[in-house]
Amino acid sequence: MNDLARRWATAGLLLALVLLPTVASRYVTYLVIHILLLALNAVGFNLLFGQTGLLSFGQAGFYAVGAYTCARILLAWPSLLPGVLGGTVAAALAALLLGFLSVRHTRIYFAMLTLAFGMMIFSLAWKWRAVTGGDDGLVGIPRAPLQLFGLVVALPTVERYYYVVLVAAVLAVALMHRVVHSPLGLALRAVRDSEVRAEHVGLNVRRLRLVAFTVAGAYAGLAGSLLPPLENTVTPPIAHWTASAEPVLATLLGGIRHFAGPLVGAFVLVVAKDVIVRFTVHWSLVLGAVVVALVLGFRGGLAGALEALTLRGARVRPVSAAAGEEGR
Repeated sequence: MNDLARRWATAGLLLALVLLPTVASRYVTYLVIHILLLALNAVGFNLLFGQTGLLSFGQAGFYAVGAYTCARILLAWPSLLPGVLGGTVAAALAALLLGFLSVRHTRIYFAMLTLAFGMMIFSLAWKWRAVTGGDDGLVGIPRAPLQLFGLVVALPTVERYYYVVLVAAVLAVALMHRVVHSPLGLALRAVRDSEVRAEHVGLNVRRLRLVAFTVAGAYAGLAGSLLPPLENTVTPPIAHWTASAEPVLATLLGGIRHFAGPLVGAFVLVVAKDVIVRFTVHWSLVLGAVVVALVLGFRGGLAGALEALTLRGARVRPVSAAAGEEGR
């Protein structure tokens, strides 16, 4: 797919997302919000995994830090922007602290450290009742108005809040696109491909890993901070290690070598789960089988398969046209 076609496809997708609440039901709008939240989390995770080569199982911890921080702010000060910014910053600081302690390790050691952090956050969410509400969680979280430059926008409905999430997701994904295609992104890929060579050309490998880990944590925190105003509650299961598997699965489904991979994977994962739950109580078993089949069937991810199909179609059309000319 050439740049012009990619821009037209992106513009068409954005237009469809903008028009969605006017043509879709409230449940579909609610479902798309969850797709956007997972896409945010997965895009951040792929900076760490696909671009830097580090596998983290602690993203649910940062997601929960963002969600609980935002919830506490909104309960004390019902204004959406401070809540979202506070949750994002808190998750980024947590990622910075954990990253400082763990980026010196790689492979399974790094993954286990992040898993341990995620389970620590899960345990705190269950036990620290004074802050997190314990197993009851935090309830009654308001969908606070958005106050920006003196303008106050009330968000009483899911449809209105959808546009807040959409704007945040579009801006965050656009920023990540700039990062991935910047000199920083090139340096991260150099670390992924060969740590030794990266060090020999003067790159600070640990610092680059720490930057990637912090950014990934901030994106998870942003996604988490957008959850409480939607659900009006936050509960400990969002911090469980199984929740960390969602951005991993979305990224693997979509393709780690394609920027749009996590976005495609988030859409497929959320929709597949929503459909399967309707037919069986053993949805996790069926969903797991579907995910395994897709990952094994499309080694480069669904985004890679779509791109290959598009390129094949682009090659077939000129050949068909040439054959038609010869027939005349």
